[in-house]
Amino acid sequence: MKVIPITRFICLFALIGFLSNSTQASELKTEKAILTAPPMVPPAINRDHSAKVVIKLETKEQIGSIADGVDYVFWSFGETVPGSFIRVREGDEIEFHLSNHPSSKMPHNIDLHAVTGPGGGAESSFTAPGHTSTFSFKALNPGLYIYHCATAPVGMHIANGMYGLILVEPEGGLKPVDREYYVVQGDFYTKGEFGEAGLQPFDMAKAIDEDADYVVFNGSVGSTTNENALTAKVGETVRLYVGNGGPNLVSSFHVIGEIFDTVYVEGGDLKNHNVQTTLIPAGGAAIVEFKVDVPGTFILVDHSIFRAFNKGALAMLKVEGEEQEKIFSGKQADNVYLPEGSAIQSLDNTHTAVTAKTKDEQVRFGQRVYESNCMACHQANGQGIPSAFPPLAKSDYLNANPLLGVDAIIKGLSGPIKVNNVTYNSVMPAMGLNDQDIANVITFVLNNWGNEGGQVSTEQVAARRK
Repeated sequence: MKVIPITRFICLFALIGFLSNSTQASELKTEKAILTAPPMVPPAINRDHSAKVVIKLETKEQIGSIADGVDYVFWSFGETVPGSFIRVREGDEIEFHLSNHPSSKMPHNIDLHAVTGPGGGAESSFTAPGHTSTFSFKALNPGLYIYHCATAPVGMHIANGMYGLILVEPEGGLKPVDREYYVVQGDFYTKGEFGEAGLQPFDMAKAIDEDADYVVFNGSVGSTTNENALTAKVGETVRLYVGNGGPNLVSSFHVIGEIFDTVYVEGGDLKNHNVQTTLIPAGGAAIVEFKVDVPGTFILVDHSIFRAFNKGALAMLKVEGEEQEKIFSGKQADNVYLPEGSAIQSLDNTHTAVTAKTKDEQVRFGQRVYESNCMACHQANGQGIPSAFPPLAKSDYLNANPLLGVDAIIKGLSGPIKVNNVTYNSVMPAMGLNDQDIANVITFVLNNWGNEGGQVSTEQVAARRK
């Protein structure tokens, strides 16, 4: 019997393994990734095997609105801030194509925190305007990860909006839920102060000092409120994929009136339960899940709370369905309480005015003022709070003389007034709003919730102030 040297067996087994792996890799089916713009999420992956996933993403520099009357030159992935949501499966082999639009003035690249490799792909994807770079990686670790541009100066590219989320589903998938949404917080630094009108350039000095003018969800003030609000129905489970692009600030993410049933801490395997507020570091993410038990408008905020009501970090989840009074009754009683020394107070909330050129602009700008200053007391649809704050909807008090609303904002209001044949006797503080904001918010109220319409000018407000 002829003896075959052991080295030949080793070489033979190595060759068989190589051919097996090559065959396995070549047998992976190729599919094109479904990419979605915020706040939407691609459908869950329902295959039980790995695939070769082709991702094509474009960087672009474009002017967009960061607030009413305020424009900014955003640098984007997929023409949105945050960039397109990417969804793959653990074990997938990714072929990534990054294109930089010919109109860009800067080179760009992408660092995906889901990548195991130098720079998270940044070095391999450095792309000049009008070019496309291609690289590949394997999705080794399940989780929710930030991606961002990492071209120098890195902070400037991120601060201009170049970030997004990539979800690597575990091999067994995620538990099905009724609704999934995509929300990313970012901080922005502009030459002008918050709300200052016009095209605002990036301010490097403010960014270095971490002095943000805007802290927003999904790229702009009001991006996910009112007609753009997230939606759900009573009894449904909502899953939010929440990221923080930064570049500087940590997010204290909270949904007012809800408790997170489950939080995937920092987007990884660790699960925490019954959480009120979860920290999301700059360049990090978290997955939060909760069942909505009662109807209403739920407010999403960064609970560093001045960021929510004064810098824009506020979104809405509107839940429809039948009232569940055993879970939440609403107000059952209210009595006037005026301790000795109570008086009208003054709340200072001034900022540089955005000038509205038309009535429609006044209504739109006034809506933002209302959300930041009036909604907590008078409610999202202007119905007020019984026995405490009068309704602004179908208000005979305001419709008879809109300037009474102006007086209340400038000087505050104390003592009994009658609105829609009901007497209210509460205290409203004087609000430190400028003339344009007051004109806008009164015009907004007059043209909503069944009121009779009309318009208030800054000149009228200035005259009442005197």
